[in-house]
Amino acid sequence: MSRAPGLVTIKFKTALTAAAITDRGSQFIHKYMTTEADPRGALLTCPKCGQRNRMLYERLGRPFRCGKCHNELAPLGEPINVKNDQVFDALIKQVATPVLVDFWAPWCGPCKMVAPEIARVASEAAGKFVVVKVNTEESPLLAGRFRISAIPTMVIFKSGAEVARQAGAIPAPGIRKFLQPFLS
Repeated sequence: MSRAPGLVTIKFKTALTAAAITDRGSQFIHKYMTTEADPRGALLTCPKCGQRNRMLYERLGRPFRCGKCHNELAPLGEPINVKNDQVFDALIKQVATPVLVDFWAPWCGPCKMVAPEIARVASEAAGKFVVVKVNTEESPLLAGRFRISAIPTMVIFKSGAEVARQAGAIPAPGIRKFLQPFLS
């Protein structure tokens, strides 16, 4: 079996096998996308009272309290599922911290393998940067606009501008290393 020049094989140390990931399909990916968004902010549910709160994009990375019970909400430590251009544009332009965008598709095996790695990085660095997931099947215009030709592709935005790009599945330590230069 010959290998294409420059092809890199990445092995993940996870409890799930590739077959288990494939069997679960897109349900596996959705397990790691619990935060929704609208053009004004991320929509979070208070764990204490159940109230739905809108965390404005400008305030991501800062302390935030529930509008009903005033319980302090933890910094956003999970990916935001973005489904359209309007929400995406508002988010990358208004967030003060760097934004890591994962362009993926439900049929993509490497995307399924990298989903838990991205979720792990998002939870470890809550408040330092924002993680966004864009399904290229649901948002083909976004994928085209950013010339996404391979998935998964991770793109870092800072102050609304693209500053770095990485194509291919990489484990959590590789994602952290990719982000490190932009966390100052």
